[in-house]
Amino acid sequence: MENPHKIVVVDDEYFISRSLSFIFEKEGYACSIASDGKMALELIKREKPDLVFLDISMPKMNGYQVCREIRRDPELKNIYVIMLTAMGQDIDQEATLEAGADEYMLKPFNPRLVRERVAGVLAT
Repeated sequence: MENPHKIVVVDDEYFISRSLSFIFEKEGYACSIASDGKMALELIKREKPDLVFLDISMPKMNGYQVCREIRRDPELKNIYVIMLTAMGQDIDQEATLEAGADEYMLKPFNPRLVRERVAGVLAT
């Protein structure tokens, strides 16, 4: 059965975005990919996904900027945003949440934990 939820994965690292999209498509979610912040914002405005996995360090617009734009837009502000970061410092984690993300996930990630987290978020 096709899952009605849409997920957008935003990461400039091809392997990361393809790995995540493979996990989500295998679970039946509709998944789209963007490789930079500007492309991400356009895709998010068009798709209006339920969930966005958003890398922090990207070309054109970083993840913080994209997240702030999502939160400013009345049509997008309720999208659940999980920031992806290779940086585990407390200051980075605080900045992620201050930008408006719902949570953050450290890279490298465990595929099983990603599946469980997505299922939990989208079940609500």
